[in-house]
Amino acid sequence: MTKVHNSKNILNIVVIVAALGYFVDIYDLILFSIVRVPSLKAIGIADAEIKNAGIYLINMQMMGMLIGGIVWGILGDKRGRLAALFLTILLYSLANIANGFAQNLQQYAWLRIIAGFGLAGELGIGITLVSEVMSKETRGWGTSIVSGVGIAGAVLAFFIAKWGWREAYWAGGVLGLLLLGLRIYVHESGMFDKVKEAKASRGDFFSLFTNRKRFIKYIACIFAGAPVWFVIGILVSFSKELGEYLGIVNDAGQPEAINIGKAVMYHYIGASFGSILTGYISHKLRSRKKALLIAISFVGLLCIIYFNAFGISSSMFFFILFVLGIAQGYWAVIIAVASEQFGTNIRSTATTTVPNFIRGATVLMTLWWSSMSAGMGILRSAMIVGATVIILALIAVFFLEESHGKDLDYIEVE
Repeated sequence: MTKVHNSKNILNIVVIVAALGYFVDIYDLILFSIVRVPSLKAIGIADAEIKNAGIYLINMQMMGMLIGGIVWGILGDKRGRLAALFLTILLYSLANIANGFAQNLQQYAWLRIIAGFGLAGELGIGITLVSEVMSKETRGWGTSIVSGVGIAGAVLAFFIAKWGWREAYWAGGVLGLLLLGLRIYVHESGMFDKVKEAKASRGDFFSLFTNRKRFIKYIACIFAGAPVWFVIGILVSFSKELGEYLGIVNDAGQPEAINIGKAVMYHYIGASFGSILTGYISHKLRSRKKALLIAISFVGLLCIIYFNAFGISSSMFFFILFVLGIAQGYWAVIIAVASEQFGTNIRSTATTTVPNFIRGATVLMTLWWSSMSAGMGILRSAMIVGATVIILALIAVFFLEESHGKDLDYIEVE
């Protein structure tokens, strides 16, 4: 069987399109956290109901992402990576533009579901394409660049949100539509074309669960990535509440409420650097697993520092969040690993569902944290959730195949 030619150029058009697509993806994901309060006030939600309304909208978006992750992953394996990529970009772009016109909570909720559904496919399909069109020596760099550039979308969201919440949604939609113009320069993965010609079974989501070895690898990918969203979903998203508990002060020594927008920005700047750094470590060690173990251990160490940061200045607190971002920059590596664990006929399905199930696990982590907080406080309960998630992640890495330099030109068979 003739091998498919792979690109050694780490800045080829597929990497650029995937990186810009993930940039818009992160922009939208983070934008809601930043504009949540002003947007809900603008559509008439009372101050006392803003928290509950915000949770409702987040859950609606997450529901869309969980469903979309499965649908786009299967479509990417059945119809092609490019067809799925085109539709995801189009759908979330139009949903974002429409979101800027929302007049009530129900309209907002439906548009969050649609946007989440569209967003769900962008990262997984992009990484699948990058993994399949690049050489095995350079694909690690490609996925790191996608994540490093993409994560910077959070920083843009912070600044664009200052224009107004409606304008910020419109800007995100326009960015997505502009990205569609670059899609014409991207060609379908040669590996997918070969599988299609071979008429192999493609996009069977349930095949990830019917084979014991395959199932273990799939679950291990999800557990290994969970600490990333523990940090984002609890330590960053609730940094205001945790900062109050820790007694964070300003430079004059007075209590200071943490600005969540700034917390998100500093954290994601660190994550952008961390994506490149973890990719470099993986490349130098010639091991995905070693890079993951180092990064997850680093996350654990920084969580200990975070939980003991009593009475520090807000500047130092933001610095801890920045360094935590560097540590959890292994997100790019774990998605690449998910792509490299499975054959071409289910690669898109696995790579697209893994990040969305990890994100979905945030709901379980926050519910567990919230339920324990009433009895033992928000800090100690966060310690328990974090310790559990990090220990399980370290264990999960040992159940993954070492995939650095692995030939991906194969199919899964029962």
